[in-house]
Amino acid sequence: MSDMYKVSSNPHVRSRVTTNGLMLAVIVALLPATGFGIYNFGIRAAYVVLTSVICAVLTEGLFGLYRKKMTITDLSAVVTGLLLALNMPVNIPLWMVGLGSVFAILVVKCLFGGLGQNFMNPALAARCFLLISFPSYMTNFECDAYTGATPLAVLKSGGTVNNFDMIVGNTSGTIGETSMLALVIGACFLLLLGVIDLKVPASYIISFVVFAIAFGGHGLDPQFLSAQIAGGGLILGAFFMATDYVTRPITAWGQILFGIFLGVMTGIFRFFGPGAEGVSYAIILGNLLVPLIEKVTKPVAFGRGGKS
Repeated sequence: MSDMYKVSSNPHVRSRVTTNGLMLAVIVALLPATGFGIYNFGIRAAYVVLTSVICAVLTEGLFGLYRKKMTITDLSAVVTGLLLALNMPVNIPLWMVGLGSVFAILVVKCLFGGLGQNFMNPALAARCFLLISFPSYMTNFECDAYTGATPLAVLKSGGTVNNFDMIVGNTSGTIGETSMLALVIGACFLLLLGVIDLKVPASYIISFVVFAIAFGGHGLDPQFLSAQIAGGGLILGAFFMATDYVTRPITAWGQILFGIFLGVMTGIFRFFGPGAEGVSYAIILGNLLVPLIEKVTKPVAFGRGGKS
């Protein structure tokens, strides 16, 4: 009986799950989209991926040396660099890729305390930084394999697209967003491992579809709706970036509310904004609202002053 009174230092609930284990799972889940991106766009895509990952790891390593606390073994810098690369057009200058990686790791992550302290997704913050700083390069998707506008831009201008090509990935766009099939394979891998669940992705995609039906101008047209889901990085954002443990709400209802907000904001950006995209800005805005969402959805305590 006396053993019940022994108190140790926290954490009191322990798990075999480690940070580098989770990050390794995410890296493996992103390999299908990465591999298809290199196949789809050529060796230049591999250069972008390698530049982004190497610069991210070097930045975190150098900052770790300065702080005398090395953290590159947790693989979070690799994940950040890989996600940033998958959100890049293939022909972007490599020095811009490196600059984005340095911004993501140094400014958004390390200067706010490192992993677990950043207030927004580092890869998406870097992408938005590059979009604002170098819009002509970040929105130029022409390459040797494809010319012309992205499928969502074609839809926004009133044209038609090949939905099968969008699902498989035979379209222009950023390196990692084109193949919905490859992204779904990676997402299923994370779901089966229990790394992520469906609360954020499902509420995100469903609320976006509802918004598209109401305000997209095509009603229940299945071709239009499936093209909107398959294009523009929606699947990449919903399963791989909106589910980030650090920058999403921790409460169950908060995650659902977070997903609904992302779906509505993505719809507003796509259907009422000047561009055909919106996932990156929607998730960044959602990250900023996470403290408020958690406050609103915080469970009520039992006992005095709470539920009885």
